[in-house]
Amino acid sequence: MSYGKHSTEENLRQGCLAGDRLAQKELYRRFYGKLLGIPMRYTRDKEEATAILNQAFLTIFNGLGKYREVGSFQGWMATITFRTTMDHLRYEQRYRERISLEAKEVPIMRSKAEENLAVEELIQIIQRLPDHLRVVFSLYVIEGYKHEEITNLLGITLSTSKWRLAKARETLQSWLGQLYNQKGRSA
Repeated sequence: MSYGKHSTEENLRQGCLAGDRLAQKELYRRFYGKLLGIPMRYTRDKEEATAILNQAFLTIFNGLGKYREVGSFQGWMATITFRTTMDHLRYEQRYRERISLEAKEVPIMRSKAEENLAVEELIQIIQRLPDHLRVVFSLYVIEGYKHEEITNLLGITLSTSKWRLAKARETLQSWLGQLYNQKGRSA
């Protein structure tokens, strides 16, 4: 059977279940861009995000028989991609030094720099954060997780989660201030 842009998700899923490489290739092609955004929010670069997504696709292909058509197929794949990303981060976490400092909440102040930045610029700035700060910041600020949930996802203490969020905010505020000053001078 030939698969292309007119194939339904169900046809692709059935083809993948049958082990058809063309169906797998089309499923990957169709959802690569949609799912890549998940690991991109938590990684430093596209190569690492792509490696995580490839691992997620292996899990998806191996688990297609477990999909029970509850909710959307894309949502099921997004959940697997998110969990694969969190597993990757936990694995990487084991090799990093753990910092356990009592955190103080640092309020974020809106600046003109934030208002003038494009979304792409913000993502690039967030991706410059060290891994341990970027992950907590993304989970808390972008995804809306609470510190207690983050501690369970990442296997860190509550005080470490709060410290990392505060440090990420402090660092981002500093970078945004510098960027605003640079834009002000060049205008």
